[in-house]
Amino acid sequence: MAVSLTEGIINGRQDFVQALREGLQYAAEQGGRELLWLDADFAAWPLSEPVMLEALKQWALPHRRLRIAAAQFDAVQRLHPRFVQWRRTWDHVVQAVQYQAEDVGVGRPVGLLMAPGLFSLRLLDAQQWRAALSVRTADDVACREWFDAVWQRSTESFSASTLGL
Repeated sequence: MAVSLTEGIINGRQDFVQALREGLQYAAEQGGRELLWLDADFAAWPLSEPVMLEALKQWALPHRRLRIAAAQFDAVQRLHPRFVQWRRTWDHVVQAVQYQAEDVGVGRPVGLLMAPGLFSLRLLDAQQWRAALSVRTADDVACREWFDAVWQRSTESFSASTLGL
């Protein structure tokens, strides 16, 4: 079943989470070469749901890249064990960094799922779960520039495995 995205404002946690599911499935169907994710901790994202993991599995090819930025990854490891396992398996397509909260900037999205050239889903208010879904080139460019700026000020984190010495 093909997914189509409806551009506009999203209100409420349930609708935001559904938009995450649909966005990831859309990126897999359309063959998006790169995914950009940003969230403080990804606690509210449905990362261990079978539908999300299946979409990630469909999407993940060797030439693709998933770039994940978070303020901290403790919640991912605690709340999303299936995603952590997926991340280990597909380590060759995943890069993850940890950012400082001040690097996101005031008035900027607090969450982002983006497939450059396809769409951006920006979480604007985490308290009210207000988000915006866009397929516009101008929004794509602005989100990409902002994400890249946060990425450049971040440090590698959330490795696929821990090495003991």
